[in-house]
Amino acid sequence: MAGMGSRKGASPSFYSSPPGGGGGGYAGEFSSYSFGGEQELPASEQNFESFDYGGQAPQATGDAGYYDPAKSAPQYFVPTQQPAAPAQSEFESNFADEPPLLEELGINPGHIIEKTRSVLNPLRTTDAAILQDTDLAGPIVFCVMFGFILLLSGKVQFGFIYGIGLIGCLGMYFLLNMMSVSGVSLGVIVSVLGYCLLPMVGLAGVNLLLSLQGIVGTVLTALAVLWCSLSASKLFVTALAMQHQQPLVAYPCALVYGVFALLAVF
Repeated sequence: MAGMGSRKGASPSFYSSPPGGGGGGYAGEFSSYSFGGEQELPASEQNFESFDYGGQAPQATGDAGYYDPAKSAPQYFVPTQQPAAPAQSEFESNFADEPPLLEELGINPGHIIEKTRSVLNPLRTTDAAILQDTDLAGPIVFCVMFGFILLLSGKVQFGFIYGIGLIGCLGMYFLLNMMSVSGVSLGVIVSVLGYCLLPMVGLAGVNLLLSLQGIVGTVLTALAVLWCSLSASKLFVTALAMQHQQPLVAYPCALVYGVFALLAVF
């Protein structure tokens, strides 16, 4: 019944034309249908939205459509003050004052070269301050080289080398302390005797090529012992200021190096 009441309130024009007849079909029916008797306005009189832009047309500029890099250049931040340098820590400042590693280990390459040149040339003048340096790097290297070359010739003599070297250093230490006025340290004795072992290393190298038990070997062995003793005595006399006492110092040095020569020959 409610549905029928709603149909009674509808406009009679809804039933004026059948669905299959003329008069615009369903388009005419829906356009003429209204509720509550309200009058619909024509489409031409309906005003949905209107916008007012001030009635001014956009003005065309002279550079419209062109890219101007001067006007659109990017902006960069330029600092006015330089950033402060980071403060140096106490560890870095102490590390900068540290001496080189070789100097901390007691190894001076300049002194090693100077002592080696003095051994190779016994007549060369050497600074006494350099001889006071108790450098043990060179003696250790020359002793190891001497034993290694003997090992190549089939002689394992490392124990004899260290034992004879220790006894020789102790003997020279007591002897030079009695002969010199100022005295000498054991480190200086070991350093000088070790550096002057270099000619014996050369003699052991010659033994790899030819036998030293003949006449030629005997002469070469005598020359090597003389060379070592002259170099060692010259260095001792220079370091201890023992003028005119080189022959007295050279004799015990020759005894020490003569034992090393026996290891190389036999």
